[in-house]
Amino acid sequence: MTEKRRFVDKELSWLSFNQRVLQEAANPEVPELQRLRYLGIYSNNLDEFFRVRVADVSRIVEFADKAETKERNRHLLEEIQSYSLELQEQFDATYLDVLKALHKRKIFIISETQLDKKQAHYLDNFVDEVLLPELHPVFLDASRRFPGAEDGSLYLAIKITSGGQVRYASIKVPTDRIDRFIEIPAPKGSRSRVFIVLENIIRFRLEKIFRAVVNIDSAEAYAFKLTLDAELELDEGINQSLINRMAQSLQKRRHADPERFVYDERMPEDMLKFLTKHIKLDKYDSLMPGSRYHNAKDFMGFPSVGPSYLEYRSLPTLPVPELAGTKHEVDNNIFDKIRQNDVLLYYPYHSFRTVTDLLKTAAIDPAVRSVKINLYRVAKNSRIVDALLNAKRNGKEVTAVVELQARFDEQANINWARRLTDGGVHVIFGVPGLKVHSKLISIARMEGNTLKYYSHIGTGNFNEKTSEIYTDLSLLTYNQEIGQDVANVFDFLTFNYRQYDYKHLLVSPHSNRAAIECLIQQEIDNAKQGKPAEIILKFNNLVDTRIVNLLYDASDAGVRVRVICRGMCSLTPGIKGVSENIEIISIVDRFLEHARIMICHNDGDPKYFISSADLMTRNLDHRVEVSVPVFDEKLKKRIQSIVDIQWCDNVKARLIDEGQTNKLRKLKINGKVRSQEVIHKYLETGKVPVAVQRTTSRLKKELKAQAKVRLADLKRQQKEERALEKQTKHDTKD
Repeated sequence: MTEKRRFVDKELSWLSFNQRVLQEAANPEVPELQRLRYLGIYSNNLDEFFRVRVADVSRIVEFADKAETKERNRHLLEEIQSYSLELQEQFDATYLDVLKALHKRKIFIISETQLDKKQAHYLDNFVDEVLLPELHPVFLDASRRFPGAEDGSLYLAIKITSGGQVRYASIKVPTDRIDRFIEIPAPKGSRSRVFIVLENIIRFRLEKIFRAVVNIDSAEAYAFKLTLDAELELDEGINQSLINRMAQSLQKRRHADPERFVYDERMPEDMLKFLTKHIKLDKYDSLMPGSRYHNAKDFMGFPSVGPSYLEYRSLPTLPVPELAGTKHEVDNNIFDKIRQNDVLLYYPYHSFRTVTDLLKTAAIDPAVRSVKINLYRVAKNSRIVDALLNAKRNGKEVTAVVELQARFDEQANINWARRLTDGGVHVIFGVPGLKVHSKLISIARMEGNTLKYYSHIGTGNFNEKTSEIYTDLSLLTYNQEIGQDVANVFDFLTFNYRQYDYKHLLVSPHSNRAAIECLIQQEIDNAKQGKPAEIILKFNNLVDTRIVNLLYDASDAGVRVRVICRGMCSLTPGIKGVSENIEIISIVDRFLEHARIMICHNDGDPKYFISSADLMTRNLDHRVEVSVPVFDEKLKKRIQSIVDIQWCDNVKARLIDEGQTNKLRKLKINGKVRSQEVIHKYLETGKVPVAVQRTTSRLKKELKAQAKVRLADLKRQQKEERALEKQTKHDTKD
């Protein structure tokens, strides 16, 4: 088996994931407005991919010492370019198909050439009153440096012919100040909803915008955008505060090197040549021709118009069984409930308000002495931060670990750090060289004469907004040994020289990797002894080489490995003699699958873990991440049922295979199982569908049967070895 076949390049695997998002946009069974938003999600994903991952590969090509490394990554850039162009064609075709579907629903996105007189008059007023004050055209001159283009912003390249001379200019489309989709009057007597995008309004009145240029013979406008390298340069030798260094680095990002130039494929050759030369794109940068419209990420914010069935039906949040009877915000009863039972929250099926209310309650509870929390990405108007500031005002000791290097949230986190500091909160900026990505809260409360810990360990950020669209798990526990472990993590973050032996938590970079590898190895040992052996993994990304190799070893030993992987996956499943006992699926649906779960069979006494870490080298070795075992039997059963339901998904699950085909998984069970909707029903009723129960029962029987075969083979082998040993002794004696 070749190395290329054994390990899929994570960048190509990521593009395969984004293709799964594009497949949802192309799916006619998905509501029309949701299809449009999937196009926006796809585009937004791709922007970040080029800013981060392609930029990393480009740097390797430029700076690697070894010629072999340079060549390998140069070839990878070519593969990325080829795959991206293929996906761009799929995107353009899907966009046209979605427009047709919207037309059938009387929703139109028109161009400037399709305006009637009433609409043209309406837009004339709009241009004068709203648009013109926000436009700042810049003429381009080969002798002057190209004016800095903002990463991800949309621009129009203008070609003006006047008196036989050609001049080029650029205009930033001001979508940061004006909505990109402008609704205009529908034709008389029509019940349609009609929209025009902002750049088409600019095209509509180019001559008015360039009114200083006399005798315009012709004017043409073509869309383009640049994706810039998002890497921040932090010089640890500079004697400044980390906040100041971060702020300076963010300024540098605005002038970073371009990684991708996306443009209207109808752009004239002379204009394209002028722009690429003027912007100083080199041969390793990606030139992406496309349709007339770019920055499709804005489709994520397309207004909700038309009947409700044009979007996904909302799923109401559900009560948490362990918190039944708990009032919101000011009821100390929430501590009583957590003391009685561990609590498992599963967003967005459960409300994130439980966490904010826990902090609000802690802020005013006289018995609470301290509150400590990790902040990686928080919402724009964060109630979490408000609760922390209120806790400080009420005399609590409050500590917030703020990760300033949370990519693309750096500026927001700088602002939060300043606000918290101004409010008297003790703000820590993590560990030098390590991102703090754990999702922890530690509340110390005086009960009697003893200080007791209430702890939160989760898989997702403390972010009210993303909790509505990301599936994540949070464990709230009164377990004092776990509480002491969580407190020790915060102590390590405060005093980096202190090291701890954690009793229950698996903590990167100290023990997470070793523990995960040990758990996998235990299943391998069990399989070799003829025992049932299985590993179930649900992660966003699986790309760490050591973990992948160990899972190959597990498959070879007879361990059944089932993986639900949303994003990048370097492991190639289903290869005979290598990974035939490994099956991997990916689920893309209305919610972004973000929870991380690991279940090990453990000879019939399964071990359950939830984690903030993906199976990536950076998460296991170069970040502060936390995995926590789940001990409560009811919660174990709930996690198992959630995973069982997802494994039976035959509507939104796609197979991860060697060919990266992203085929919908054909699982023969009775009826359709769309896991996210079925999970909502399960959490509401406590009942697992019969089809899922039967499939799970069959899988258990198969696992036992496979173990019996291995055990029989082991006994036969042992018998043959004893016979051979006996014969050898007899021959030696003779």
